[in-house]
Amino acid sequence: MDWLWLLEAPDYGFARQALQRGTAALFFIAFLSSFNQFPALLGEHGLLPVPRYVERSRGFGRPSLFRWRYSDRLLRLVCLAGMALALPLVAGLPQLGPPWVPLLMFLALWLLYMSIVNVGQTFYGFGWEMLLLELGFTVAFLGSEQLPPPTPVLVLLLWLLFRLEFGAGMIKIRGGSEWRDLTALYYHHETQPMPGPLSRQAHLLPKPLHRMEVLGNHFAQLVVPFFLFAPQPLASVAAGIIIFTQLWLVATGNFAWLNWAAIVLACGGFSDSVLRAVFGLAAPTPAAPGSGLQSPVWWTAVVLAVTVLLLVLSYRPLRNLLSSGQLMNASFNRWQLVNTYGAFGTVTKHRVEVVVEGTPDADPDSDAEWREYGFKGKPGDPRRLPRQWAPYHLRLDWLMWFLPLRTIHEPWFYAFLHKLLDADPATLRLLSSDPFDGARPRWVRARTFLYRFASRAEFRESGERWVRMELYEAIPPLSRPHSRN
Repeated sequence: MDWLWLLEAPDYGFARQALQRGTAALFFIAFLSSFNQFPALLGEHGLLPVPRYVERSRGFGRPSLFRWRYSDRLLRLVCLAGMALALPLVAGLPQLGPPWVPLLMFLALWLLYMSIVNVGQTFYGFGWEMLLLELGFTVAFLGSEQLPPPTPVLVLLLWLLFRLEFGAGMIKIRGGSEWRDLTALYYHHETQPMPGPLSRQAHLLPKPLHRMEVLGNHFAQLVVPFFLFAPQPLASVAAGIIIFTQLWLVATGNFAWLNWAAIVLACGGFSDSVLRAVFGLAAPTPAAPGSGLQSPVWWTAVVLAVTVLLLVLSYRPLRNLLSSGQLMNASFNRWQLVNTYGAFGTVTKHRVEVVVEGTPDADPDSDAEWREYGFKGKPGDPRRLPRQWAPYHLRLDWLMWFLPLRTIHEPWFYAFLHKLLDADPATLRLLSSDPFDGARPRWVRARTFLYRFASRAEFRESGERWVRMELYEAIPPLSRPHSRN
């Protein structure tokens, strides 16, 4: 069976290491984020409690350990187990053993995190959740250092990157006119869900540069992905372009691990030969054709079986890519494998922020002293410099951005306001500042403001990075019966 060497890619040792270690690192961050936030958002006493969700979801058939029993303690144990599995994979230790060792560990990460995502409701309804699941499942079949990287799995990972990039590009071309007339970046840095420390500086760049940004984005997402499947060194050049554009997005925003997952995937396009020629170093080559070290038949059979499975599952995502009614961030099976991706088909032109306030006064009239709650990531205090949080994901802050775009009367948001009235410690830990230092306010309310980045002259004069103008009171003062006494 000499033809089997065609299924091996010994020149992609670095690619395998980057893919496996990078994916494991993203899983660690995802589990850490869930450990810190899930109980307050979705736990037994959270904003959208999982036990109630599972009970009300008739025929709940998505794979999850919590389908049969949920407790905050069990959730934390799952997160700790996920982090404990991810750390040695980041260090590359299981990859030194037989291929079934990293295979089982990555599949365990996939199943554990899927258990969380599938009961996460709106707080886990982001494209990068299914992206991490698909990535984790696929890299499980890259094997270990004892064998050459399998070519089919590397191609499947490039196919995932293609869907991620090309899908995002097509959703933009089919979306708002601002992507076609090259004005999208006039607004995006300012109106994106959670700006970073450099977002304002990016927004203040001259408009011709913004138009070049959009052109560069179209080139990177609509043209470059095809070259991922070209011979070397073209594939490495394509991967490098994608990494460069993703690093620009990392520097100018906070998109959880979306951009970092794309960077990890792009590393799969680098060959050791190209890296050695450019940088003078690369990962050791585990085996070469004719070296005598060949994948066992059982492993080759596993790789081929998974390849066939993922190719069959690719039919609907491929059809979606070619459809004028393209779906964005959709999964076509309960295991969330071979999904369709995309982001920002339209760009919001104005930034509307929901500001949450409380008062200790008995009467919430115009003379009441209202104090603003501070969030960790979303804009609030006009003077505060936005922080860099990605790849860590602040789920509450992200959903706060969606409120004015959808409806502010979301059940979870009212539950959040009631938690503030109770000064719930777990909820308050999701915030950066509690104006009542753990005490209960008597009333809370939500107001909306129009935010825009301050110009350089405005910043020099006032020291404020944001200029905000009140729009309307979205939710009038609410109180608990006991807080009115």
